[in-house]
Amino acid sequence: MWRWLVTWLGFSVVASDYLEAVALLIVSGPSNAGPGEREQMLDAANQHFMKTNMTREQVVRIDVPGRGGGEAGTGAIRSELEPMIPLLQSGSLFDEPEGLEIVDAQNLQKAEVDALAELLEDADLIKTEVVLVSEGSLAKPLVEVAKERGSTLSVKKMWERQAAQWLDAEVDKRELKIDKDAQKALLQRFGTDTASMGNALDQLAEVQGKVTSELVLDWFKNRPDEPTWQITDAISRGDVGLALRRLSDFLVHGHPLVYLAALESDLKRRALAAAAPDQETFKDWMGGKGSDRQLSRVWSMRGRVKESALRSAQEALVRADRVIKTLPEEAHRVTLERLTVAMCRWYG
Repeated sequence: MWRWLVTWLGFSVVASDYLEAVALLIVSGPSNAGPGEREQMLDAANQHFMKTNMTREQVVRIDVPGRGGGEAGTGAIRSELEPMIPLLQSGSLFDEPEGLEIVDAQNLQKAEVDALAELLEDADLIKTEVVLVSEGSLAKPLVEVAKERGSTLSVKKMWERQAAQWLDAEVDKRELKIDKDAQKALLQRFGTDTASMGNALDQLAEVQGKVTSELVLDWFKNRPDEPTWQITDAISRGDVGLALRRLSDFLVHGHPLVYLAALESDLKRRALAAAAPDQETFKDWMGGKGSDRQLSRVWSMRGRVKESALRSAQEALVRADRVIKTLPEEAHRVTLERLTVAMCRWYG
């Protein structure tokens, strides 16, 4: 009997057992899945078909268009989804096992959800393997069918710590000669984008001798997934070097005004925390804007930053906003770097 293993990659089996007979699987990931998480989700679907000795040629893949997209079909189902109907109603014409993979199932419209749930209720899941891949939760009718006739598998959000573990395992598996500084440089460039990092490792496999951090930073220039909270987190710790490095990574693809908006939101949370009489009032004032963990963390730091520092931060944000909106781009980067350094001193 084959079972899914719970590993550091973030796979977790929701059903108590994953039986070989299961022919309906829902693979769900975080609603804001990045390239790394998405690759894990698609790999899980592919492994499911491989475990049933099914080739990719036997699998019909349907990518669900985004909400409001797609071509109108003959009924309530968009034309891109129509191939699932004969497959689930009658299976293969040659009585051979077939697979159906529906990717981005979170984009299914209500009528499509209802139709698919009804088809799955009556489908011959002995001959037809079905995998639904979804970013975020699926509609209840499909989850209920999976509970009755199949199983579910979740891919958790990947953080840099998990990406570092993934990288260690891949370096060992590929028997690459990469020093620790070079691995840190890869994480700096790619973050949690393990899909792109895997491609980078394929390229580095051609290098003769040991891979160094200088080589990595020279070969790979961008990091598209730098979230702003990582910069504000470094600022909160007063870590100037890390905050500036994070800012540099962010500006490869991020807009300066997005960064200023993140700093402004962080300042607002701090100001409300400083003014609130208790934690429950603070959370009520925030109106659910932020996770409980995030708000609790801001509350725990409320006594560390002086009111004068908050005023200085607000004035600096106004000046930086004026620079970004009125002066040439050449002045933007140095303005944001100076602002970041000042924030580190006021908050850290």
